[in-house]
Amino acid sequence: MTQQLDTNLTKAEQFLSKYRDNTLGHYIAGEWTLGSEGKTFDNLTPTTNESLGKVVKGTQEDVNQACLAAQTAFAAWAELSGTERKKILHRLADKIEERAEEIALVESMDCGQPLRFMKQAAIRGAANFRFFADKSPEAKNGLSLHQDDHTNYTLRNAIGPVGVITPWNTPFMLSTWKIAPALAAGCTVVHKPAEFSPLTAGILAECAEAAGLPAGVWNMVNGFGEVAGKAITEHKAIKAIAFVGETTTGSMIQAQGAPTLKRVHFELGGKNPVIVFDDADFDRALDAVVFMIYSLNGQRCTSSSRLLIQNGIKPRFIEALKQRVESLKVGHPLDPETEVGPLVHKTHYNKVLSYMDAATQDGATIAVGGRALDELGAGNYLTPTLFTEANNSMRVAKEEIFGPVLTCIEFDSEEEALQIANDTEYGLSGYIWTANTGRAMRMASKVEAGMIWVNSENNRNLPSPFGGVKMSGVGRDGGDWSFDFYMETKNICIAHDTHNVPSLGKH
Repeated sequence: MTQQLDTNLTKAEQFLSKYRDNTLGHYIAGEWTLGSEGKTFDNLTPTTNESLGKVVKGTQEDVNQACLAAQTAFAAWAELSGTERKKILHRLADKIEERAEEIALVESMDCGQPLRFMKQAAIRGAANFRFFADKSPEAKNGLSLHQDDHTNYTLRNAIGPVGVITPWNTPFMLSTWKIAPALAAGCTVVHKPAEFSPLTAGILAECAEAAGLPAGVWNMVNGFGEVAGKAITEHKAIKAIAFVGETTTGSMIQAQGAPTLKRVHFELGGKNPVIVFDDADFDRALDAVVFMIYSLNGQRCTSSSRLLIQNGIKPRFIEALKQRVESLKVGHPLDPETEVGPLVHKTHYNKVLSYMDAATQDGATIAVGGRALDELGAGNYLTPTLFTEANNSMRVAKEEIFGPVLTCIEFDSEEEALQIANDTEYGLSGYIWTANTGRAMRMASKVEAGMIWVNSENNRNLPSPFGGVKMSGVGRDGGDWSFDFYMETKNICIAHDTHNVPSLGKH
């Protein structure tokens, strides 16, 4: 154990002690509660699969109370000026930054992400709140459309209470990415965090309370999707659902919300291609390929999990890639040297490991990795894995593995690369590496994905639209696109008193 790891573990234990000693409950109408039944479940750390403490298992009645609280608080929050909401949300960002170290350490222990990535979780979360806080005063703004006899103008109003259901992979940042624009728009929120990593959602609720967010504006209910999540998606008070997670769950939520005509925004699965042409900047492309699948344990929706490599560069690139993957440091998430930590939960860990057999059965080569790291203890550790000699018909090329696993597929021509890239039910993101500007623009326009990065890894830009096509999602986040989701647009037509009004019944 390194000295820094020992120090980080000591700090983390200080923060985690309150969860070991006290059950994590719901936050409803400005109060912490153990719910209507008080049933709990163990929250396990992926580092050892031991319990970090008990969490209340939300019931339908718990969700009902949270939704009613959001409904009651909505009118006053929506009527509050954007300038006042801005002040409150900036205070909330301040509270997040004050607890940045705690958030990073707790999240790493809760979901297994290396601390080197989680250090930015609070900073990025606070930045989300500041960005949308600054836009809150203009959230209602619309368009003015002049005609000779009429002027039409639009304005936007908050849609109402909304449900936000977030995933376990980068839970804190993704929660703020959804909740910040909802609050800035004037909506009230019922948030259900993922049951695999619920702790920082509790910290987020505490920050909201400390910032002076009015009771009922933000409500948080823990629990499982089949009960708590389902109850949110079906509740009549909830006008929209923002969900990040698996595609199959998204389709279930859409069906559950259909009877009440809920608006939905889904950020779902992906099997994202990174296409490397022979003329690509070799070193920069190699860095990006490794980073975009092995960072965050490969548990990232925009991970480039399919490497499409042109044949001219393939031997050299694959050899360099193998050396990099073999050198990745797997270890405890609180070790500053760790690059890949344990996977979030035993069930997901076993799913990822099952693809090792699937690869060999389908004819791919396990060039690096492909096994559990039992020598690291009882946690969910496995070797970063590289599959080569694969084709797009194999399960490892078609199915979302969501782990530190990369599948390599060769191609000859631009046309073949495009065919392989689009031969998937998903369409979240794509990455193109080439020195040819014309080719980059042709490929970017034809790859079927909601987001394309050319000669770059996933570079985050808050005003830009974020979302996928096909089975990867519905709708867009980011900038004004978020307000379009959380608000209803109203058109108002004002006559200039110059047009002829048709008349009936005059004889």
